[in-house]
Amino acid sequence: MGSLRLALLPILLLAAVATVTGDDELRTFIVHVQPHESHVFDTTDDRTTWYKTFLPEEERLVHSYHHVASGFAARLTERELAAVSGMPGFVSASPSQVYRLLTTHTPQFLGLGLPSAGRNYTSGFGEGVIIAVLDSGVYPFHPSFSGDDMPLPPAKWKGRCDFNASACNNKLIGARSFESNPSPLDTDGHGTHTSSTAAGAVVPGAQVLGQGFGSASGMAPRAHLAVYKVCGDECTSADILAGIDAAVGDGCDVISMSLGGPTVPFYMDSMAIGTFGAVEKGVFVSMAAGNSGPDESTLSNDAPWILTVGASTMDRQIVAQVRLGNGATFDGESVYQPNISTTVTYPLVYAGASSTPNASFCGNRSLDGFDVKGKIVLCDRGNDVARLDKSAEVLRAGGFGMILANQFADGYSTIADAHVLPASHVSYVAGVDIKKYINSTANPVAQIVFKGTVLGTSPAPAITSFSSRGPSPQNPGILKPDITGPGVSVLAAWPFRVGPPSAAPFFPGPTFNFESGTSMSTPHLSGIAALIKSKHPDWSPAAIKSAIMTTADPTDTSGKPIVNEQHVPANWFATGAGQVNPDKALDPGLVFDIAAADYVGFLCGMYTSQEVSVIARRSVDCSEITVIPDRMLNYPSISLTLPATTNNTTAPVVATRAVKNVGDASEVYYPRVDLPGTVPVLVKVVPSSLRFTAANQVQNFTVSVQRVQSTDLKFLQGSLVWKSDKHTVRSPVSISFA
Repeated sequence: MGSLRLALLPILLLAAVATVTGDDELRTFIVHVQPHESHVFDTTDDRTTWYKTFLPEEERLVHSYHHVASGFAARLTERELAAVSGMPGFVSASPSQVYRLLTTHTPQFLGLGLPSAGRNYTSGFGEGVIIAVLDSGVYPFHPSFSGDDMPLPPAKWKGRCDFNASACNNKLIGARSFESNPSPLDTDGHGTHTSSTAAGAVVPGAQVLGQGFGSASGMAPRAHLAVYKVCGDECTSADILAGIDAAVGDGCDVISMSLGGPTVPFYMDSMAIGTFGAVEKGVFVSMAAGNSGPDESTLSNDAPWILTVGASTMDRQIVAQVRLGNGATFDGESVYQPNISTTVTYPLVYAGASSTPNASFCGNRSLDGFDVKGKIVLCDRGNDVARLDKSAEVLRAGGFGMILANQFADGYSTIADAHVLPASHVSYVAGVDIKKYINSTANPVAQIVFKGTVLGTSPAPAITSFSSRGPSPQNPGILKPDITGPGVSVLAAWPFRVGPPSAAPFFPGPTFNFESGTSMSTPHLSGIAALIKSKHPDWSPAAIKSAIMTTADPTDTSGKPIVNEQHVPANWFATGAGQVNPDKALDPGLVFDIAAADYVGFLCGMYTSQEVSVIARRSVDCSEITVIPDRMLNYPSISLTLPATTNNTTAPVVATRAVKNVGDASEVYYPRVDLPGTVPVLVKVVPSSLRFTAANQVQNFTVSVQRVQSTDLKFLQGSLVWKSDKHTVRSPVSISFA
C-alpha cells in the first residue's frame, strides 16, 4: 500500500536511533500517521495522546513529532507493526537507522572529526588551501557549498566565478566552464558530489531516502573550492587540459580529477602532460585509478607524479534482505526502502528464462513478452547496463521488485543504489543460490525485507570489484595504484532528488545521493591532501603523496589483511599502499621527496628526447640528462623485477632511496622486511639504522633483492618498514619474477 499513499500524502520524516536485531525482536520504527481532516488537536499533548492509540502499550513511544513530521517513533515487533498498518490514519513506517553524527560516515570511518567536535589535529581542516575540482560543474546553491564562517580566499587566488555573484562565496570561490555549455552549473550530479566530498561544508541532517543519516562533511571542510567544468555531454582532453591550466594559473593548491580513459604513453596523454606541469609548479594532483577492475593492468592515470586512487568499502551497508520461500535469507543493499509488508511473498522469476537474448541483464525492453507483472525479477549485473537502468526496466515491465545478482568477477561487492522499486543487490554466491532455488520448485517466491542503515559491518575496508588494478601498463616499475579510499556507496551533495518520485515528499531538506566509483574515492584523497598542505604548506606534492602512502593501513578494522571482492587478501595491485589514514599522514616522520628534474630523468629512461620534451614543455636532450631507472626513482613504494635464471640464483637487484626527516629533530629508525612465509629471495637493507639529528635532514638507504632458489611465483609482495619510537614508515614492496 505504501507507494500509492506515499505519492498522495506529503509526510515529513525524522530519524530515531535503531535497535535492530531479529524479526521477533522489538525494533524502533518511525511511523507516519495523518489524522482525518476533521480531527483537530488543541495541544501537542492531544496529538501525543492520539499517537499512543496506535500502540499496544503507551511505554513503547520513543518520540512524538509535532512540527516537522506527523508521526512518532515507537518500539514494535513486525507483527505489531502489521496491526498498526491496518489502523485508520496510518500512512507508512520504516525501520529506524543506526546513525553516527558524522560524505556522512566516511570522515568518521577514516578517523576524522568535524570542526564542531573541537579537535585541532587537522590544523584548521584545510583552511587556507584551494582545491580545484575538474568535473561536470557544481550546483552552487547546495548547503554543502555555504560560505558561512569561511575565511576570505588566500591573496594568491586569481580565479573568477562565472555564476551570478550571489552563487559564489568564501567556500565556492571559483566556477568556470571549459566545455560547450558556458555555464559551470552541474546538470549531471557527478561534479557536485565530488566537490562536496573533497571540501563540502558541514551539513547536519543529511540523508538519502531516509538512509545514512548524519552530518555530511567534506574531508577538508575549511578548504576553498574552485570548480572547473570540463565535462558536459562528453569530456574531451582539450577541455581537461584547459581546466588544468586554468587551475594552476588561478593559484589552486590541489587538483582533484575523477576522470580517466584508456592508458596511453604519457607523451600522448593530455592529462599526464598537464598534471606534470601542475606538479612542477607545486600543485598536488589526485586522480581516479578507474572503474575497470578486477582484471589486472586495467588502471589509468598512472604517471608517477599523480596520486592514483583505488576504491574500497566502508563499514556501512544499507541492508535489503532477500528471503526465499524455502527460508533462506541473503543480505543485499538498496537505498530506496519503502514500507512494504514483511508477511507477503511475491512470485520470483529469473530474467534469463526469457527467450530474448541477454535478457538476464535486464537491459532496455529486454523483458518485453516475458511475464514479470507483480513479480520479483532476478537480474544479472553487468553487460554495460547501468544498475539503475535494470530496476527501471523491471518497473516498466510491471515487476514488483528486483534482485540484482553479481557475476563471478564481482564476488561479494555490492552497492547501495536509489532504485525506483523495491530491490536488493546481492553477492555472486547469493545469486547462485537464488537461481538454484528458482530451478528447484514450480512456484518460487520471495520477499525483500528492509533493514535500514547498518554500521560496523565487516570486512571493512575491502577492495571493491570495479576498482581498477595494477600493474601499471605504462610503467610497471612504479607500483600502482598508490592508495585506496572510500569509494562505495558514498553519501555526498546532489543537485536533485533521487529514487521514485512518490518518495520525494517524505524526505525533505537538502538533496544528497549515494554514489560509487573511484570517482568518489579520489576527492577523499584530494581533501586529505589539503589537510596535509594546510598543516605543512612548504611540502612538495611528492612529500604529501609520501606521507599519505607510508602511513596507510594495510589491514582492515579487525586487524586482518584488506581483502578483495572475493574476500581473499588483496595484493598491492589492488590496494596500493593500503587504506588512507589521515591522522597518521599529518605526522609521517619521514618522507620520500622527488624533484621535477628527477621525473625528467625517469622519463628519459622510457622515451626519446622528443617525447620527453612534449611532457616537460621544453627541449630536453636525454643524452645530457642523468637517466633514472624506474626502480631508482625516489618513490615511496618499491617495485623490482628479478631476471630469469638457469641456476636458481641471480645477482642482486638494488634500489636506492632517500628519506627526509619531518619528525622530531632527533630520531632513530630501524628497518624490518615483512614478506609472507618462506620466500625464494634474500633481501638486505643497508644501513641497519637511520639516525637523524636535525629536522629536514636527508639520509639514504639501499634495498637489494637476490633470487636464491627457483619459484613458480609470478610476484611476491610485502613491506619494508622503518620504525622509531614515535613513527612507522611503511613502503610496499613488489618483487616480480621474469
